[in-house]
Amino acid sequence: MARNYDLVVVGAGPGGYTAALKAAEFGMKVAVVDQDKVGGVCINRGCIPTKALLHASNFFSMMQHCDEFGISADAISFDFAEMQDYKRTSVRQYRHGVEKLFEEGGVDFIRGTATIRRGKAVEVVGNGVREYLQAGHIIIATGAAPVMPEFPGVRLPGVINSDQLLMSRKWSYDRVVILGGGVIGVEFATVFQALCSSVTVVEKGPHLLGPMDTEVAVALESQLAAKGINICCHSTIEKIEEEEGLNCTILNHETGETSQVRAGQVIVAVGRKPFMDRLLGEDLSLEMDLKTGRLAVDSDFMTSEEGIYAIGDVVSQIQLAHVAMAQGTYVVEKIANRPHSIHLEAVPNGMYVSLPIVPSCIYTTPEIATVGITEQAAKEMGMKVRCGVYSMNDNGKSIITRKEDGFIRLIFEVYSHTLVGAQIVCPRATDMIGEMATAIANGLTAAQLSKAMRAHPTYSEGIAAAIEDAMREETGK
Repeated sequence: MARNYDLVVVGAGPGGYTAALKAAEFGMKVAVVDQDKVGGVCINRGCIPTKALLHASNFFSMMQHCDEFGISADAISFDFAEMQDYKRTSVRQYRHGVEKLFEEGGVDFIRGTATIRRGKAVEVVGNGVREYLQAGHIIIATGAAPVMPEFPGVRLPGVINSDQLLMSRKWSYDRVVILGGGVIGVEFATVFQALCSSVTVVEKGPHLLGPMDTEVAVALESQLAAKGINICCHSTIEKIEEEEGLNCTILNHETGETSQVRAGQVIVAVGRKPFMDRLLGEDLSLEMDLKTGRLAVDSDFMTSEEGIYAIGDVVSQIQLAHVAMAQGTYVVEKIANRPHSIHLEAVPNGMYVSLPIVPSCIYTTPEIATVGITEQAAKEMGMKVRCGVYSMNDNGKSIITRKEDGFIRLIFEVYSHTLVGAQIVCPRATDMIGEMATAIANGLTAAQLSKAMRAHPTYSEGIAAAIEDAMREETGK
């Protein structure tokens, strides 16, 4: 006998648990199915554990350089196993918080592998037990899994992906090669450089961070290189051989030349692909977007099957937890016939048709955060913009903390003076970007943003200085 639910969510990551909790708030009977723990990749193998290691490694790096602040500390060292224990404690605490919300909201969590069948039936197999759920609506939020490219040596011991790295307890990272210069790659490069490893990043594109603003990417490359990280752009790993560890042959596609780099570990971080293993039964076929390899959805995130929705990494090329969470909220409000608290529109490839108000955050040192559009994107759209830029070299808080490298760049539409984009490279950038996202979402102008005082000394003072720079350009003073 099938158990009946108003909503069944397949996947317990940020998009899935946000949707479930919102539906429970609206009085729906909700079940969440996942073959792993509550929290999905983000909490268990992604955002939270990675940021915990970044925090711990940055703390060690600061202690290594404490002399410049008049502090002496002898025999500074780290224990990688204990760092991993700290990370696991952080993960458990976060996960238990979500589990408590499930309990308080009456959300049923079912551990097992879900297969969706025709008629909005969900078959769940777990712990040797098979059961069936009958749903009024289904939300697919199964996330993504690491991509492992094929080349000679990629299966050798010591060649690992991000999931495997986060499970490691033994230190074997004195020499690290990271394949992929996207967000995951540069964050792990930051971790291991802070822990005094020799780090090489291999990126096939012309610069790190792929589609991100070129000026931001170049600034990051410069700062990573200054810390001793070897960056190989326009490059791929041709092969890996066992030879006193791992010997990587790196091919530069611009020059055609190859070079050799030895490593104890090679970390593959070339991206993630939608995870849909055993998701669809043989009696159910959902339309796929052939260009992206993701599930096709309409403007309300509904798949080709009535009443079955998909959110997060299975539909969106913007693979961010907060995007999946926003989509989950949007879909549940649609199902419940409630006013939308978040404005989102999907097109068949899962991207947005409106001005993107999606903050992107990278937890390197310094942090990087962007939202809205860049100056180059504005020009390509035929939009006339004015930019305000402030160098953090002159910022009081930056001088105190010895973190002067960085900048704040604000993009304003010329005629309305509204903020349409922001790029921030400095400590706490990931916290500061929220103000910019709010300003863009509410159409605030440079004059309106200038009315608010910003405390001194703070990094956020730079926002006021960047606004002033844009207004000075307008008046010519």
